[in-house]
Amino acid sequence: MDGNQEKTASTERIRIAFERSAKAIALRPSVGKHTAVSKVTVQGGVLCEIQEGRWKLVSDLSEKGGGTGQGPDPGVLGRAAFGSCLAMAYVLWAANLGVPLERLEIEVQADFDAGAQYGVTDSPAGYSEVRYTVIVESPAREDEVRRLLDEAEKHCPYYDVFGRAQKLARTVEISQPQG
Repeated sequence: MDGNQEKTASTERIRIAFERSAKAIALRPSVGKHTAVSKVTVQGGVLCEIQEGRWKLVSDLSEKGGGTGQGPDPGVLGRAAFGSCLAMAYVLWAANLGVPLERLEIEVQADFDAGAQYGVTDSPAGYSEVRYTVIVESPAREDEVRRLLDEAEKHCPYYDVFGRAQKLARTVEISQPQG
């Protein structure tokens, strides 16, 4: 199988999976409702192990920030979640709409004031602005590509997470060390 045949087979597999998932959820909406659970355990210092299902990741701060630099910091993971979710949404919707993609790249930029994290400024601790650039190479017409991007963004979970305030609910369990 040459590169074009592999790309076509991959696109077809994605389109079929998209249609199958959409049909299943349309027939039984409860199939699409889930609660994702990630467990984060501090391993020492600020090094965290993150586990969800079969996946294990680590997150850490740089040495300059008080960590050991053994993994990406939460900002990298957050920007990566946003950028990869956009990329996947674009690919899914391209397959669904029949818009061929030759190349797709997303660059995410986020402005923040680190002083807020350390309590030395009154700025919010999060991002003041998030920008992203989508680089697309496609033989499709520009209006088709733009329609694809717009449609994908309407259905992209992390586009929504970054664009809309989320409800946060904290539960605390405190225990005393045994022994």
